[in-house]
Amino acid sequence: MELDTQDYVGMAAIAPFVAAVFAPLLGRLFGHISGLALALVPAAIFYYLTGFAPAVVNGETIATSLDWIPAYGIGLSFFVDGLALVFALTISGIGTLIILYASAYLKGHEHQGRFIGFMLAFMGAMLGLVLADSLLGLFVFWELTSITSFLLIGFDHKRQAARRAAIQALVITNIGGMCLLAGAILVYVLTGTWEMSAVRGMGDVLREHSLYLVVLLCFLGAAFTKSAQFPLHFWLPNAMEAPTPVSAFLHSATMVQAGVYLLARMTPSLGGTAEWMSILTIFGGITLLWGALGAIKQTDLKQILAQTTIASLGVLVLLLGLGSSYAVAGVAVYFVAHACYKAGLFMVAGAVDHETGTREITALGGLRNAMPVTFAGAVLGALSMIGLPLTLGYFAKEEMYAGLLSGEWTVLLTLAVLLLGNGLLAGVAMIVMIKPFMGPQIDTPKHAHEAPIAMLVGPVLLGVIGVLLGAMPGFVGANILEPAASAIRGSGVESHLSLAIDVTSPLVWLSIATWAVGVVAYLQANRLRSMLRKFDAAIGWTADTVFDRVMFGLIRFSARVTQTLHHGKLEIYLVVVFCALGLALFGPMLAWGGFDWLVPTRDLGDWSQRLVLPSLHFYEWAIFITAIIGLVAVLCAPTRLVAILALGVQGTSVALIFLIFGAPDLAFTQLMVEVLSVVVLTFVMSRLRLDVKDHRPFEDWARDGTIAIICGAGVSLLLMLVLNGELNTRLSDFFIQTSVPIAHGHNIVNVILVDYRGFDTLGEIAVVMGAGMAILALLRRPKKEPVAKKTPVPRKAKKVTP
Repeated sequence: MELDTQDYVGMAAIAPFVAAVFAPLLGRLFGHISGLALALVPAAIFYYLTGFAPAVVNGETIATSLDWIPAYGIGLSFFVDGLALVFALTISGIGTLIILYASAYLKGHEHQGRFIGFMLAFMGAMLGLVLADSLLGLFVFWELTSITSFLLIGFDHKRQAARRAAIQALVITNIGGMCLLAGAILVYVLTGTWEMSAVRGMGDVLREHSLYLVVLLCFLGAAFTKSAQFPLHFWLPNAMEAPTPVSAFLHSATMVQAGVYLLARMTPSLGGTAEWMSILTIFGGITLLWGALGAIKQTDLKQILAQTTIASLGVLVLLLGLGSSYAVAGVAVYFVAHACYKAGLFMVAGAVDHETGTREITALGGLRNAMPVTFAGAVLGALSMIGLPLTLGYFAKEEMYAGLLSGEWTVLLTLAVLLLGNGLLAGVAMIVMIKPFMGPQIDTPKHAHEAPIAMLVGPVLLGVIGVLLGAMPGFVGANILEPAASAIRGSGVESHLSLAIDVTSPLVWLSIATWAVGVVAYLQANRLRSMLRKFDAAIGWTADTVFDRVMFGLIRFSARVTQTLHHGKLEIYLVVVFCALGLALFGPMLAWGGFDWLVPTRDLGDWSQRLVLPSLHFYEWAIFITAIIGLVAVLCAPTRLVAILALGVQGTSVALIFLIFGAPDLAFTQLMVEVLSVVVLTFVMSRLRLDVKDHRPFEDWARDGTIAIICGAGVSLLLMLVLNGELNTRLSDFFIQTSVPIAHGHNIVNVILVDYRGFDTLGEIAVVMGAGMAILALLRRPKKEPVAKKTPVPRKAKKVTP
């Protein structure tokens, strides 16, 4: 079979997982050099994906599929359009630089190979997520990003803070994963397909359905947890416990962008409604301001950048909520711009920490001479973050404002939020660019010096890319903006990026106003920080503390339930089990009108029609009466042994009923079970040396009797309902038709036990065998230790005093 180039799209997502398997071994053999070799994997993926750019720019899409669960028509399908390609190129491109950076950042670490393996697996999960076309495939890769990020955030697992941050991120993002699964299933039920490329053309089906709001909330729940939208944002700053390469990758191109990607991908299917616009705009705006103000409060470089990531994610969600052509164009450009400068600035923060021993901006200053290349990377990244002309960040800011120049108050309010948020982010960028590097040099815990080359390539190259792309608006418009924005919007979006600056345009003055807010925020940063911290102290609690209390409450609730249901008394276990059985039997019957089906309401007063003795043969009556006698004997037995024998009589009668009604196999099985039960129970009694009688207080007797009557009545009523219903022979017909051709057996019961559910039977046998061994161990009498004979101690002769 010949494979076309597009058939390898899935391999682009799988290749990092393969490399991740070998990374620990390579790390052990070749040390940090292995990281340089492993960086070739994402570099090759980046080069391979660029081959799709000409087709995607021309409006074409690439689709391929692998068999996954063919019996149910589910394939592992992949789809490349403008949106997927921009994300995939960003992930693989920045991923290459991150692997290079990590090889130097963790040089000499005993688990560097394992760390790079986790990073590659993380990269593969994110690539699979953005390339997947099947909703189920997207869900699988979505969960893989959560698992791999858990491993990365908790990489330094000896620290409690790292373990807590990893668990917190896993809990929050897994809640979103469950929302995504529910939403995907609902979409499949409503549209009949798992493929997002097909769902995109059924937007009206989803938007006009009564379950639209439920579907929307499911996808928003998934996106908001992953992309740290308010009030689910608190896990992201705590994820800074991860090593800096993880932070740089996670915040720029991977996990936190997954929620934004999901919303962008589902925009043609779920977007455009009042609910979509309201929820996304409101939560995106709050997240923007919350993150920007949170960044002002921090003095740790990584925490500052983490808070700005929250703000940037808020910007992207807000723009997706607006949904206009300008807004989605802003999403496409801002995503690339943010990925470049955020990854670069995180690498700068890591280099400063690595070479000075601190990330506190209050303990840093004057590093421009000691770390000139790092300073250059910080300047390039910060200029794009501020949004100055000739940087990609400038065009992103212009696109945001371009669609918000109408006179409606809601639009003007959104514009004001964007302007204030972007201004605060510009001020934060100045803090990151100026505070550590300008002014007099401050002594640091480590002698400040320039970072290794592998740690400088990333920030400098990404900063240069941000400037180069800003100088080529035509290239950006044709190759990034139009393909990605058209995929998000579901229709063609034309680029109008230009280097020309018209001083009469409101956009220019909005940009100037943004920079002015940034300058004020930078100059008043200390005062703002003090005010915000006082405000936090006045509130006294945060979302982080709420999470801790919920988790501790959950632990205490689990402990209480465990103490109630699992306290070591077999008697209580049986009571709980049979109460649950009674509830399971009567609950559905009451909920779905089973009693009315069994005894219609109109017949309730005419019991004479119901109390009619069946016409049985005399031997059938004899067996029935024998069973009744056995039952009464069990209840009235004077000793345990008599009760066991009476139970055997009752069970044997049931076996005879099976026999005369044409089920000899079942009758034989029942008879063997009864014989075995009597023998085993008698054996157990003799070994345990129980009392002859079962002495129990009246309340226990009444409780157990009531539960037994409820369960017995429930089983009887359920059987009567089954017999009254129409017999569906689809399953039995299947076994009849396939027993001989497939399993070569004429005894259908045996075929079912051995072939169709062979593993179930094997498991049951294993359970019975395990239970038997446990019983045998319990019944085995411990050997008595022979009592050592006391050796008489010779008595000392008394001294005879003269």
